[in-house]
Amino acid sequence: MTESDVNNELNELRRLADAGSADATDELIQLAAEQGDIDELRRLSDSGNATATDQLIELATEQDDMDELRRLADGGNITAAEQLEELTAE
Repeated sequence: MTESDVNNELNELRRLADAGSADATDELIQLAAEQGDIDELRRLSDSGNATATDQLIELATEQDDMDELRRLADGGNITAAEQLEELTAE
C-alpha cells in the first residue's frame, strides 16, 4: 500500500466519521493512536469523542506532552489534570 493509498483511506475514514459513522470513527481513533497522531486525536476529541480524548491523554502522557495535557486539563478534563499532576510530581 502506497502512502497515497493510506492518505486516501484516512480521508475516507474522516469523511465517514464526520458523517456520523461510529465504526469509521472507532477505526480512525485506533489508527491515530497506533500512529501517534496527536493532531487527529485532538480533532476528534475536540468534536466531543470521549474515546479519542482518552487515547489523546494516553498518548500525551506517553510522550510527556505537558502542553497537551494542560490544554485538556484547562478545558475541565479531570483525567488529564491527574496525569499532569502525576508527571510534574516526578
